[in-house]
Amino acid sequence: MAETILVVGSTGNIGFSAITAALRSKRNVLAVVRSQSSADKLVKYIGSDKGITIAEADVTSDTGVKGVVEKVRAGKLPAFQHVWTSVGGEYTFDKIENVSTERLRRNMNIGFEAGFFAYRDTIKYLREQNNPNSTWTICTGAQGEIAQFVVPAMTQGALFPFCKAAARENEETNVRVNEVYLCYRVENDKDAVEHGVTKASDFANVYEMILDSPDVRSSRVCVENADEDLKKLKVRPFQKI
Repeated sequence: MAETILVVGSTGNIGFSAITAALRSKRNVLAVVRSQSSADKLVKYIGSDKGITIAEADVTSDTGVKGVVEKVRAGKLPAFQHVWTSVGGEYTFDKIENVSTERLRRNMNIGFEAGFFAYRDTIKYLREQNNPNSTWTICTGAQGEIAQFVVPAMTQGALFPFCKAAARENEETNVRVNEVYLCYRVENDKDAVEHGVTKASDFANVYEMILDSPDVRSSRVCVENADEDLKKLKVRPFQKI
């Protein structure tokens, strides 16, 4: 029976990549979307709803992903063996002094808390299933290091220690936890061609390789070179205590 990947942040450029990777690798997708219009956008981009189950939820709420998992447990949605999360916030030039408290909190909710909720509310389920192939993967970005854009820099920077802690907590479990550290722009295929950036369908190669590489766990997978790193994983294991 084909495995299923729960995708959080499924209608963003990076989410499109994850879904493409899942379907190309003959896996199914349980896509969490905010609304029916978001679901329509997803199906239009992929070109078909085959292999995709839609679950409506607000992933920025502390009950959103939890509610999806509860429906899975109740048999109302398909069981999943993998989780991918990539919920992003704003990318605009600002000085720190011009970022309002409201805007900071909104972006921390979208850029950090959504990833936290996705982990907290799925990891126990993945462990309980005891599937030896299970993975939990999150996509972060280089803004957390270079801080060219202050708002995503703060949210992505907060994800780095979270990723290490989550990986460390699962070193001896059935779940391989990894971070994908993306250092350049990825867009849906049509826009990518127009803007001269990496296509979502090409970036999908990275997730395909992670899914099919059982030795990659508790690591940061760096995607720094648009050619080399889409063909061979650049793996940097997290330092053990």
